[in-house]
Amino acid sequence: MAEQDQAFSKCAWRLIPFMGLLYLVSFIDRTNAGLAAHTMNRDLGFSPAVYGFGAGVFFIGYAAFQVPSNVILERMGARRWIFCIMAAWGLLAAANALVRDPISFYAVRFLLGVAEAGFFPGMLLYLNYWFPRRYLARCIAYFMVALPVSFIVGGPLSSFILGMDGMASLHGWQWLFLLEGLPAVVLAFVVLGFLPDGPARASWLTDKEKSAIAARLSAEEPAGRPDLWSALRDPRLLALACASVFLYAGAFGIYLWLPQIVLAMGYSSFATGFVVALCYVASIPAMILVGHSSSRRGERIWHLALPCLFSASSLVLASLAPSNAIALVALALALIGNFAGVGPNYSLPSSFLRGTAAAGGIGLVGTFANVGAFLGPTFTGLLLQGSGDYKSGFAVDAVAYALTALIVIAVGRALMARPLASDPAAETGHA
Repeated sequence: MAEQDQAFSKCAWRLIPFMGLLYLVSFIDRTNAGLAAHTMNRDLGFSPAVYGFGAGVFFIGYAAFQVPSNVILERMGARRWIFCIMAAWGLLAAANALVRDPISFYAVRFLLGVAEAGFFPGMLLYLNYWFPRRYLARCIAYFMVALPVSFIVGGPLSSFILGMDGMASLHGWQWLFLLEGLPAVVLAFVVLGFLPDGPARASWLTDKEKSAIAARLSAEEPAGRPDLWSALRDPRLLALACASVFLYAGAFGIYLWLPQIVLAMGYSSFATGFVVALCYVASIPAMILVGHSSSRRGERIWHLALPCLFSASSLVLASLAPSNAIALVALALALIGNFAGVGPNYSLPSSFLRGTAAAGGIGLVGTFANVGAFLGPTFTGLLLQGSGDYKSGFAVDAVAYALTALIVIAVGRALMARPLASDPAAETGHA
């Protein structure tokens, strides 16, 4: 066991930091529209509803191609498919600089979603190729630390780039899209030399380490059929997919509007990037601690449900806050709860799916999640336009997190009712 642990540790140190870098670039490219919005909306005459729909339409393209993209990855291999994804998304992210009207904004955002659709679910599937389920919550949490880091790095970086307004006759927001999109193209070529398709193709693993990893993965593989159709009709997976709609609606209702919320509180465009970054700082230790706790205890359900309820409570506080300072602190607390549950959340499908079923199942959950990611910012924009403030949006996001927790608890009951003999967690009644 100690030898296997050393092999998995070696894989984690080799792969996860680089995968996290790719995810950081991915998320900056996905969400920098929020930081560009203030000046872009002014220059192009976009209303809150136009921006909200454009920010959200990304996720329609993103959702539609998640399942087929993961199936292609399993058949084509991670190295070549991730290269294709990154090269395409980098070029399209930079193409946001060419937007001139609502239609072109919607079109580029939709195509960016299509291009990037396979990256995140592909990375989750890729982690399944290397790590048994006992490690997944922890490994996913470390990988996804890149998400809050993308806001911490991206906020100040974007503030500086926006200050380039007027250089070479380009607006600051155009420079933002260009300079933050092109790194993905460069990293696509690094992927070809750095990410092997799986442990068997890793030149930096010894034959003994490859055998130890293969034996452990085989021993902990879930029971059940590995085909795609069996996964897509599994009621546990469908329930998780529904939960992900509400989870992502709440999360992206905050992510993509937080810069605008901070600006509305009276901060300058330059200061906004730094204030937004501070809101995400405390999320990083929360992700790591909860991910470790979930892996150590072999428990996933409550490690996801309780953070969701914490986020819901924080957003209720934000909607009732008598001052901007209290509302901002409440939003930061909501983000802590949101990120704390990511490791347990994304390890749940792998607790009962394997093979192509796992590939398609992870993609299906991602598909539903990104429907929620479209609805969240879109509804926030509509509520803002109708009411003139963000408090109604906070209340709706709170309901979304609460519904996520309720569905996840119900899934936990279903998992305990159908224990898997090959799952160490099932033997103790945990999911």
